[in-house]
Amino acid sequence: MAGLELLYHSVALEVVSPQDALICFIHWELVRAGFKCLGTGDQGATDEKKKELLPTGWNVNQELYTLRYRSDNDQKELLLKAITVDASLIINVMNCQSEQVVDLTVNLDDYISSEHLQQYDRVFKKEEELRRYIESGIVSPLVGTKQRAGGGTQKGKKPVRSAPGAQPHTDNNPLFIPPSAPQSQPPWSDPMAPFATGGDDLDPFSDRRGGMIADPLRSGIPSRGFDPSSGLPGQLPLGSVPPGARFDPFGPIAPGRSGPDPDHLPPPGYDDLFM
Repeated sequence: MAGLELLYHSVALEVVSPQDALICFIHWELVRAGFKCLGTGDQGATDEKKKELLPTGWNVNQELYTLRYRSDNDQKELLLKAITVDASLIINVMNCQSEQVVDLTVNLDDYISSEHLQQYDRVFKKEEELRRYIESGIVSPLVGTKQRAGGGTQKGKKPVRSAPGAQPHTDNNPLFIPPSAPQSQPPWSDPMAPFATGGDDLDPFSDRRGGMIADPLRSGIPSRGFDPSSGLPGQLPLGSVPPGARFDPFGPIAPGRSGPDPDHLPPPGYDDLFM
């Protein structure tokens, strides 16, 4: 990583523990994000200056590290505290202006080689993974946009704008109602076929219609009977009743139509149903 090697060589003789090496790594990530170090401790001095180097006495206390940073534009100031707990380092960084706090715990054995503390090319394990871990856990929440080593911010991708008049994607709009297709007459079979009676009873999976009860509308005799599928103005919409279905009318159907006949369906060979 550009710049980290020079920083590490400048303090290599002072690095005596894995947490020292990790503090160097975190320090350089903050420098790359556009911050400079002011010094150690919670309170600053009047003559302190922003520097990319680690301040004198940065690792005097191996159990608690305290460093202060200020952005290049002097708009943000950070207070970093790191506590050593067993084989881990707990990092706590606070934005002094907004009092926003982020925390990160790093297992030292996963990223630092304690046998090669003075050798930069061997001290860090999984360097890129560690950098992404620190960036997502500390830099991004506090800074927002990651800054380059030269101090310039990386430009984010421009938002993709939909073309004027484009319809929103249905998966992203829970209120989207798909347009209804125009209703057409259901594809019922012809109810006037002379041999349709009993077709459903003989083969329920065929397209033949008609049950075991005889129906005048299915007798095959031409008539001017009422077709409920044609609809009734103000009562039944078109297609609400399949053509030829047994239908009990609930109102006047046609002028001059006779009422029900007791001998409407006499048994075969009988002239009077009540004999």
